[in-house]
Amino acid sequence: MRALTPDLVSRVYREVPDPGHPADLALLSDEQYRQMTERLLRELRPGEPLWVFAYGSLLWNPTFRHAEARVGTVHGWHRAYCLHLTRWRGTPEEPGLMLALDRGGSCKGVLFRLPEADLGKDVELLLRRELVYTDSGNRPHWFDVRTASGTVRALGFVSNRTCSYYRPEPDPDETVTMLARACGHGGSCAEYLYKTVASLEQYGIHDRHLWRLQEQVAQRIQGETGAGI
Repeated sequence: MRALTPDLVSRVYREVPDPGHPADLALLSDEQYRQMTERLLRELRPGEPLWVFAYGSLLWNPTFRHAEARVGTVHGWHRAYCLHLTRWRGTPEEPGLMLALDRGGSCKGVLFRLPEADLGKDVELLLRRELVYTDSGNRPHWFDVRTASGTVRALGFVSNRTCSYYRPEPDPDETVTMLARACGHGGSCAEYLYKTVASLEQYGIHDRHLWRLQEQVAQRIQGETGAGI
């Protein structure tokens, strides 16, 4: 049974006004999104379907329709709270953390096959969701994903280590503290963790790192808010 519950998540939530985009980060233009979309579609092999590898919020908040879903594993990448946020799910006073795929290890997630109709539209919407700034925390990446039905080539996103808000995942205590406290106009980090773990469970995926974090974050929230579960 998950220790992190909707009740505990609700204790972290607070109304936070949107401060707007940081002045030092340039937004990607419509033309840049168009060019990236066209490049990725050109990289599809003839007759190859487009699969998207989801490991975090794409599991519960996708921007696309899908025709099929499969569980699969990528090697050489792992989930890590390596993007530090002062907006969306954090503030300058109480920074938050966001998951990305960082180098090393492996990651089990879900592959979604996009329908062929309006493929360009779906890819551009996906890029607009995952990449906001020219200095974005994520970058597109093609994976070879191992599934029970064989290896599938899929589009996904990995951490951009040159990004200004990339940091290696903090030590466990600091990570738990940030996840248990941070909230921005887009919601709390505790909510993000809860929804990600719950979504992974629906596909029969148990991420030991996230499971341990949700237990520790639940204990921290309970300890700081006082009331019992």
